[in-house]
Amino acid sequence: MAVVSKASTAWKGDLFNGSGATSLQTSQVGTFDVSWKARAEPGAGTTNPEELIAAAHASCFSMAFAKELADNETPPTALETRAEVTFEPGTGITGITLRVTGTVEGISAADFERLAEGAKDGCPVSQALAGVEIHLQATLA
Repeated sequence: MAVVSKASTAWKGDLFNGSGATSLQTSQVGTFDVSWKARAEPGAGTTNPEELIAAAHASCFSMAFAKELADNETPPTALETRAEVTFEPGTGITGITLRVTGTVEGISAADFERLAEGAKDGCPVSQALAGVEIHLQATLA
């Protein structure tokens, strides 16, 4: 059975002076202000599509990696994943970096990195973003 997740954005004004609000409709856990300024200038006080993509990618990768580690019979005690999505005005999204640090008993650093690569490749969000180069840094805590 397919699961459909929904979100919406209400926008007012033109691109550069306007703003909007993005609502997570499926979960109803929040509404987030969005603006062009947040895309083009760091620390603009609202969110942007790239930050929302980063959140989706970090959570998806963490789930995929937890499964890879469990399938390896080395389930994680903890994973901390950060995703950084780079946006260049006029060009678009130019790259993504995933940084994961994990506490995992009974695994070598080499196996941790190998399984992290597999999780990156198998993560549905990574697959959806395949047109962009995705870098991975995996470190055992």
